[in-house]
Amino acid sequence: MLEQAPRRGSDTRERILALAEQAVLAKGFASTSIEELISAVGITKSGFFYHFRDKGELAKALMLRYLEHDRALLDDLFRRADELDEDPLHGLLIALKLFAEAMAQLPEAHPGCLAASFCYQDQLFNREIRDLNASSMLAWRDRFRARFELIARSHPPREEVDVDALADMLATLVEGALILGRALQDPTILPRQVLQFRAYVRLMFAPGR
Repeated sequence: MLEQAPRRGSDTRERILALAEQAVLAKGFASTSIEELISAVGITKSGFFYHFRDKGELAKALMLRYLEHDRALLDDLFRRADELDEDPLHGLLIALKLFAEAMAQLPEAHPGCLAASFCYQDQLFNREIRDLNASSMLAWRDRFRARFELIARSHPPREEVDVDALADMLATLVEGALILGRALQDPTILPRQVLQFRAYVRLMFAPGR
């Protein structure tokens, strides 16, 4: 029994966070209430405050959870891709294909991005949470910049390229595709945009003619 108690508490915390993320993506953080989460999870108010001191602490936990899930997703994509091909360009092209395929398997348009939702309502959050959100975007830039710098050493680009801008292009493309896909209720937009970026990268680093 003593070994099960922490697991139950952890499960309850995760259920709160999962339902909170769904609600935030659907209607924003300001419109997500503690009361609705308590009702959805089936706990008391004191049960909620056992896990989160207040709504601000919930926001921080949501962002940390998002950062970890995002990092784990990209780590897995790159690991699988690099196992299939050690060349950095081909590995990235495989990773982008895997990402597009994962997004294409979603039955509906992707529900959205927590980082973007927090940006839209950043006046609700303190400096720590805003900095965490910024770090999620910088993590994408750093990861893909490092990969493009590695690619450029063995596959010189056909034109001079700003690797920071190229790394940011993928993040902006994904965020834009999420918005367009949700507005049009078209789940194919995100994977198609990722594949379009993949084609651009292939052309950018293809041998010159």
